[in-house]
Amino acid sequence: MSRSLRRGSIAAIAAIAIASLSSCAAGNTPDTLQIKPDNAAATLGTNLRLNNIVIVTGEGTVGDHTGPANVVVNIANSADAPAELQSIAVNGTAATFADPAGAPLPGLVIPAHGAVAIGGEGNPSATVASTTVHVGGFAPTTFTFKDGQKVEAQAGVSPDSGRHGNGLYQGYGPTPSASATPAKTATPGVTAPATPAVGATTPGAPTTGAAAPAGTTAPAVPAAH
Repeated sequence: MSRSLRRGSIAAIAAIAIASLSSCAAGNTPDTLQIKPDNAAATLGTNLRLNNIVIVTGEGTVGDHTGPANVVVNIANSADAPAELQSIAVNGTAATFADPAGAPLPGLVIPAHGAVAIGGEGNPSATVASTTVHVGGFAPTTFTFKDGQKVEAQAGVSPDSGRHGNGLYQGYGPTPSASATPAKTATPGVTAPATPAVGATTPGAPTTGAAAPAGTTAPAVPAAH
């Protein structure tokens, strides 16, 4: 083989190798592979970051579900001033805020250079009284702040795994209302004593003024002299 042919072969092999490496590099980028985070996230301006946005329905819910749901999210604020979250809406229905003890809150303050976790034990909560969502799907969720800024995310919908589960959202679902608690019933087989009727005679009590038994004669009363 002549030198010119050998040079041409080497150049062709090198060009193929470079092209292969370039295609592998392009194929491994997140954009090419369409890699997405497990849960929704959103940014607002340059200072607010909303992470791990999830809608958690009640224990055992599946498919299309209409009922209460909790919003789970972690909000970080890198600004020098606090930010106040004024409202959260799921499918256009507003949530109500409460502190860890269950007392209502008008809004939630995210401190400067700090973060607030919403949902879960020991954290404030955001509960939608009733909304229609698809468990395993997504629901439009809007966050509005006091300064007028708002951001929307397609939040994944997951059920509470229940008291006996070990899922990621065990204990994050809405708490059943007090009205759902069964009322107490009387103990079976226990009957309260009946109140004696007016005029009834207690068994065994001596009778007063009762007539003498039939066939008996009352003793004669001595005549006065």
